[in-house]
Amino acid sequence: TQKMAELLGLGDKCREGALGAPSLAGSCLADNRLNLDVYPDGCCRFLQLFEGRRGEVVQVEFLRLSSNDCLLGTTLSILPHLKHLKSLVLKGGHARDEFGLCQHGSLTSLPPDIGNLRCLTHLDLSFNSLSTLPSCILHLPSLRVLLVSHNSLVALPEDFGSLSKLTFFSAMKNQLKDLPQSIGELAVLQDLDLSENALEFLPEEVGNLHNCTELDLSGNCLSSIPDSLANLKSLRRLHLHSNLLVTVPASLASLPNLSRLDLQNNCLRAVPPEIQTSPFVRLRGNPLGETEPSPQADESRAGGLRRLFLASGEDSFTVTSEGCKVVLACGIHFYFPPGAASDPLRIYFRTLAPDPQCVKLKHHDVLLSRALELQPHGVKFQQEVQIWMPYASPQTLHQREVVVRTFSGQSWSDLRTRLEQKRKSKKHVAHCSVLHFSWFLVVSRLVQNECKVPTEGTLLFSSVDPNIKVTFPPGVTEETRSVKLQVLPVSAEEIEEITADAGCRVSPLLCLSQDSLVDFLRPVRIQLPLPPGVTGLNLDQSRLHLLHGDLEGQNWDDITSQVVLEFTHLYAVFEVTHFSWYWLWYTTKTYIGGIAKKVYERLRMYQVNFIALQRKKDPEQVLLQCVPKHKVDPVLKKLQDRYRGPEPSDMVEMFEGEQFFAAFERGISIDMDRPDCVDGRLSFIFYSHLKNMKEIYVTSPVDRKGQAVKGQVSFYRGAVPESIPEDASRRRKGPDSLWLATLPIKLPRLKPRWRENPGPLNGFSFPPLNLGNAETGYLTQANLLSIARRVGADWQTIGLNLGLTYQQIERIGYNNREDLDKQILDMLFSWAQQNSEDPDCVSKLITAMKESGRQDIADEVETIIELGRQKYRESIRRVGLEQECSTEDSAIAMM
Repeated sequence: TQKMAELLGLGDKCREGALGAPSLAGSCLADNRLNLDVYPDGCCRFLQLFEGRRGEVVQVEFLRLSSNDCLLGTTLSILPHLKHLKSLVLKGGHARDEFGLCQHGSLTSLPPDIGNLRCLTHLDLSFNSLSTLPSCILHLPSLRVLLVSHNSLVALPEDFGSLSKLTFFSAMKNQLKDLPQSIGELAVLQDLDLSENALEFLPEEVGNLHNCTELDLSGNCLSSIPDSLANLKSLRRLHLHSNLLVTVPASLASLPNLSRLDLQNNCLRAVPPEIQTSPFVRLRGNPLGETEPSPQADESRAGGLRRLFLASGEDSFTVTSEGCKVVLACGIHFYFPPGAASDPLRIYFRTLAPDPQCVKLKHHDVLLSRALELQPHGVKFQQEVQIWMPYASPQTLHQREVVVRTFSGQSWSDLRTRLEQKRKSKKHVAHCSVLHFSWFLVVSRLVQNECKVPTEGTLLFSSVDPNIKVTFPPGVTEETRSVKLQVLPVSAEEIEEITADAGCRVSPLLCLSQDSLVDFLRPVRIQLPLPPGVTGLNLDQSRLHLLHGDLEGQNWDDITSQVVLEFTHLYAVFEVTHFSWYWLWYTTKTYIGGIAKKVYERLRMYQVNFIALQRKKDPEQVLLQCVPKHKVDPVLKKLQDRYRGPEPSDMVEMFEGEQFFAAFERGISIDMDRPDCVDGRLSFIFYSHLKNMKEIYVTSPVDRKGQAVKGQVSFYRGAVPESIPEDASRRRKGPDSLWLATLPIKLPRLKPRWRENPGPLNGFSFPPLNLGNAETGYLTQANLLSIARRVGADWQTIGLNLGLTYQQIERIGYNNREDLDKQILDMLFSWAQQNSEDPDCVSKLITAMKESGRQDIADEVETIIELGRQKYRESIRRVGLEQECSTEDSAIAMM
């Protein structure tokens, strides 16, 4: 047995080679493999190699190319010449759009001559645009592993069963509605994944897959399953969750090797006793015991709707015409009323870390949630779907409002939102209704007043300050247009602190906008309150300035001499024909525009401090966080029991959505393979109401056996947010101006332990482990060893949260007394060995770490899985070679 990862992976020498250089050809072709999907121009490199070293290229046995490559079509015509090819990966998903979504490859078919590759045993065409399975695939006599997941297949060929040597087949996330009867002819098939399709029924011939050990039919539209499934005597895991099942055959309970039967989130109102009492059956999310609703039931009986409770690892569910209620693990709720979907519809969802490139915030907006993506995009529901999104409650809603913002495909818009608070959890949620699915997030914005302006004219008030009003006279427009008004109050204390001028006063900032590019036909009359402390009686008009600003706050012009200002005891009144931003200033200064630009910039910024704390039980665990100034003391008080470290940094100022980096220096380093690591530095995005926190594991290349390492972590500015004033942008350029703060980090002297010079498992011997499943990625033995190094004294708490009994914990502690490292290894690897067959074991490990207060380890595990799922760095984990033919027996490709 060999690892196909070693066969398919590009060696170190290969990575060092240049485009078309002899080092690339010599080092790659020497092992009869080419892994070119890691290069954006991989097909170009392949064509150059084929042109220059054809004799060597045609001997290649393992080839990986990206189907996002623009030269893929030319490359495909060459592939039939590779007669010795055993493994071919033509996978999409390597390119991403502006929202970070994987773009499917351009592959829609294969050349017919591909069917002549008689040695080909492994074919991966995932993340492409296939609508039909290329017919040449059926002529591959040695094919054992076939992956066509994340395509657009609507059917499989009727003679699909001719692939007689197939042992692994994955067609997850396609659009399959039925299966050919010939599928029962796949006599040696061991693993069949048809999850997240549109299957409505299964042929009886599925029961002929006698060697099948895992069958995944989750996320389809099945209302029943054939009794013939009881013939699958080799079956170990059967996934049927998130379907429309109303009944299941009792004979499933008699399958001798079945260790998992997942029936969650179906329509089961009754389950055979043999199944309901089985310890390996999962039934959550079914209306068990409920009576069938009458056809005359109306929407007032929403309490009788099917309820779906989705676990953290699930990313889809099915909605039928009967409607349902859905609760995601992250706390987001949905209500699909009866009739919202006329036909069964598969809904996909995911929550995304906010990225300034796709999350566009307006000036003075505050982000309060992660981004939620719902698919399919653009599908129109027959009735409005209700969404409840939890959000980080701002300290005050005075003069601000919370809204749900959605993306239409071209621009962001705000939805009518109602704010609620959960009775039990006291969490704040934003409630909105939609007819289409897209991206959603919760923001806090300045209160917005709007109205329609007809030809007859109208009046618009500010709800923040009723003294601010805009009067539209009759004849102001030929066609009705929409106008919006927002007000930014500015206190006298803020102005004095920023300008250092006690005599300077300003009015609220008035922001006006409209949906028309045409100026008004008649002057619009605007009333603004005079600055605080200024009245019509003591007004010195030479000190009063009316400023006009553009819609980005970049330029402020003094237009006092261009308009006619009228004064009352409390107000200034003037007329304009187009909308912009208006601001009254009362000061002795002369050049007001430059001062206003700097003041406006400062009003958008937040005063923050950086903290760097080390876990008391394990100083190699470092917590980094950027905290708004007013939250520093509560945050430190919450962390002081488990962490210690230096005082917070000096105060600095940052914009909402601004990027910054943390760099460990002077003998301290981190894992450079982290997805959030850029040029050796950790990347952060500052959002004032979200947790700008990361807990990471640090190491030192310095020998710590003799002395401690006194290092530091420094924080630097990163990308400048769009549309900030020029002065602010200029201050963020140059090496000196990027530095923000530096805090000390001290790693104590190490005692001689297995962490410095460990054996494979410090004396323990376990069979090779791969925790997880093929589509979500694996945790390997090496990953677990890395995790074990970070557990420390929390091992008992973690073990209990993983499900170990107190007796097991005590026995592990006694058997490995006086050796903490062996206790950790014994606990973690024993649990892993017992749960290696459970596809949910990775999510259980993450949950246990979070419940044990080890968010840092939970983040590491999620990072490993994310790398496996999105970057495809370890595409194939294991392949078995039959002695008689020396070809692959089975392999599983990671996403």
